[in-house]
Amino acid sequence: MDLLRASLHKVRIPEPTNRIHKDECCVSFDTPRSDGGLYVDMNSFLAFGRDHVAWNFEKTENPVYLRIVQRRKPDPEEADRPLKKPTLLAIGVEGGFSEQEPEYDVTYEIVVLPEFASLPFPSVDLPEKVRLAVDKVILAESADRKQQLASWVADKKLISAHAMDLQQLDNGVIVPPNGWKCSKCDKTENLWLNLTDGMILCGRKVWDGSGGNNHAVEHYQQTKYPLAVKLGTITADLEGADVYSYPEDDSVEDPLLAQHLSHFGIDFSSLQKTEMTTAERELDHNTNFDWNRIQESGKDAEPLYGPGYTGLVNLGNSCYMASIMQVMFSTHPFISRYFEKQSLKAAFAMSQADPTLDVNMQMTKLAHGILSGKYSKPNQEGQVGIRPRMFKSVIAASHPEFSSMRQQDALDFFLHLIEKVDQANHGDHQSNPFSGFKFIVEHRVQCPSGKVSYNTHSENNLSLSIPLHEATNKEQLEAFHEKKAAMDLDGKEVSSEEIVRPRVPLEACLASFSGEDEVPDFYSTALNSKTTAIKTTGLKTFPDYLVLQMRKFVMGEGWVPKKLDVYIDVPDIIDISHMRSKGVQPGEELLPEGASSGDKVEPARPVANEDIVSHLASMGFNYVRCQKAAINTSNTGVEEAMNWLLSHMDDPDIDDPISQDPTSAESTIDEASVQTLISFGFQEDVARMALKASGGNIERATDWVFNNPDASSSVSADSSASNVKDEDPYITDGSGRYKLMAFVSHMGTSTHCGHYVAHVLKDGRWAIFNDSKVAASVDLPKDMGYLYFFQRISS
Repeated sequence: MDLLRASLHKVRIPEPTNRIHKDECCVSFDTPRSDGGLYVDMNSFLAFGRDHVAWNFEKTENPVYLRIVQRRKPDPEEADRPLKKPTLLAIGVEGGFSEQEPEYDVTYEIVVLPEFASLPFPSVDLPEKVRLAVDKVILAESADRKQQLASWVADKKLISAHAMDLQQLDNGVIVPPNGWKCSKCDKTENLWLNLTDGMILCGRKVWDGSGGNNHAVEHYQQTKYPLAVKLGTITADLEGADVYSYPEDDSVEDPLLAQHLSHFGIDFSSLQKTEMTTAERELDHNTNFDWNRIQESGKDAEPLYGPGYTGLVNLGNSCYMASIMQVMFSTHPFISRYFEKQSLKAAFAMSQADPTLDVNMQMTKLAHGILSGKYSKPNQEGQVGIRPRMFKSVIAASHPEFSSMRQQDALDFFLHLIEKVDQANHGDHQSNPFSGFKFIVEHRVQCPSGKVSYNTHSENNLSLSIPLHEATNKEQLEAFHEKKAAMDLDGKEVSSEEIVRPRVPLEACLASFSGEDEVPDFYSTALNSKTTAIKTTGLKTFPDYLVLQMRKFVMGEGWVPKKLDVYIDVPDIIDISHMRSKGVQPGEELLPEGASSGDKVEPARPVANEDIVSHLASMGFNYVRCQKAAINTSNTGVEEAMNWLLSHMDDPDIDDPISQDPTSAESTIDEASVQTLISFGFQEDVARMALKASGGNIERATDWVFNNPDASSSVSADSSASNVKDEDPYITDGSGRYKLMAFVSHMGTSTHCGHYVAHVLKDGRWAIFNDSKVAASVDLPKDMGYLYFFQRISS
């Protein structure tokens, strides 16, 4: 720092500017300021030198800031020209609107505090150490961007089949460290180095005419040299280098990239990233449309203020929590329990010894913050919203995921919220606002003998698969795929505006849930052997509020996880009366209770299907993990096991051995945990099996039961008995007609990255809740939802 100050004294220092916020000694790299600048404390950067950059900002007595200012660069020809009023409803023609995008000129300044002296950057008077630190700041990517890219390319890049034995020509080609240009045209961007002959050629032509001239693709078609690396993406660690395989038609990994580059004299240790990778470009291409549509970007939306229209400030990847809580506090049970019938003073008096740790107290506090309207008033800074820090601390206490700053699945948080509220209102069903969300699902299983079994369990949401074959726009899809294939052959890309997505009716998703399913390895007590049975599912009760989750995250080709690019046509009113289960019908014969042979029944314990385990193991996963994936999905299938495995890779006990002794497993179960699960409405034997499968952890056991609705059929021989009391007065029932009252949408490639937004029907109109921003919806993206919330219509 002293070195920097000494260098600053040698140059002319401009007068201090009053646009710098003197009361802030430390801010993050991506925090905008009112003057359009970004300020970064460089002390930590200087401390680590050129090779190690730490994003660790600390308050220092005399910090140094880098200011990045973005200003519009005026067109010299228009500088003194008055603006013309358009006379034609057209773009880019004489008399119409200008299609020219504004140009920006980015400048950099170093500011030294407390003198507030600034120095333009770059400057030859600065020490090399300072210049390198500033360059690191300018080139650094935000954590959110890194997280999105990590999710986008997760498990997607495979090692190329051509990498290990790639032949490289000894043609004497030496690639210079800069000044690259396409060998066949004048393009200097989007350049690809063929790793066989060292030719530098431009990439594909994009739909709007940008990009390259297809010379790299044409070179492969002529030579069949398979691999190329994008110049400008190669860095010292080779981590982000973009390698493309033409025969495999995908971005790939090249384990020998350092060796292949050195063949052409490339010293990658000194290279810096200057261009977007294919993954980055693909991410922007595929997400910008969704983000703009779901957030209604660019719409002239009317800001909303007052009771019920208070935004929640993002605490760092907390949008999943904000979207769920905005929906919850738009339902009558939550408004009544925590606002209308509960004052802050009364909640404080009824709380535990420490109100900051009381769930009901913090729910009441949040309710009054959102619903009172005191914190939703227009001011000069627009909508500010409230910061639910204490609420998050309490609701996520001791939870390894929700207590972190990572993005989470909104459905997982919804289920976690149910558990916390149930615990806080234990035994008081009338006060529990989630009582109206619970319903009973009934499964009917028929084995080849013709005999049947019935079992039930309670649920709080329906998880619906999306049958793409039921799309209503199949002709448009076929035409689009033909067009896309033709453009791919020409080396062109389809624009986001031209993309045609499948449109699947919600009715088809509901029909898929209640349709017939095969149950392999079902043990029939009538046949005294394993067989394949047929299962149908229905709802024994209809809740006051029905929550539907759209299962958009599936396994694609090559068992690569992907998000379905699909629209769901959701009507405002639905009638699911036809989904009501009928129970045991006259003439039906129930399966016998217990084994017919009279042999002693072996204590029930989860057993993994070896076919599923071997399939997952062949893909490179740990054998124990594969077993747990099969067990925790009730051996439903490889795809279900893969989905479970990918979402539980970070579980602390994922590699713990599975006990094969059911007696031993039984002895490790805490009876208090069993009683806790029973209090949630689960059958005792189901609770015990869930605790066995989850190592005794109540939260994971609860998730296990939710993810294994057929668990009771494999646990108890008493298959004809109901697991939930029909006369339970706290499980509501009524009409099957519902009205859509809210939905939560997700943007991004995974539920653990991206962004969540809620749309809620309030006061007869739809409102969008985007963290702290609340506005009237202009273009409702109802077909892009992830969670849909319906309210029963009174008969």
